Amino acid sequence: MVATSLDAERTYDDAQFTAETIHQSDRQKVVLGYFEPGQFIPVHAPDSDVAITVISGRGRVRDGEEEHTVEPGDVVAVPAGEDRGVQATAEGRLEATLVTAPPPTEAEHDPVRRGLKRGEFDPA
Repeated sequence: MVATSLDAERTYDDAQFTAETIHQSDRQKVVLGYFEPGQFIPVHAPDSDVAITVISGRGRVRDGEEEHTVEPGDVVAVPAGEDRGVQATAEGRLEATLVTAPPPTEAEHDPVRRGLKRGEFDPA
């Protein structure tokens, strides 16, 4: 069993969002995401389901063709193969859990790396 807390794992980086993996198996990956104002996970579409739960702060979540404004307590589930991305508002930090099943591959995260390098939320 993995037991931790948001406080214990909390790490922020001025350059980009921070993802602290607290559990990973062949079937599931659990990440705590910490975003400074305006930071994001670029839009990408891996072959895994994801459930994003906002713990604190506000932002937006891309879910296929839709964008949802999110705040604490909101949950957005995006099916495998659909575009998804997360961005904190410019006004404050965002903290969220991201649970993917199965975990995305390194190749499926190439669009994330490209988007971060270019500073683009939607690198398409």
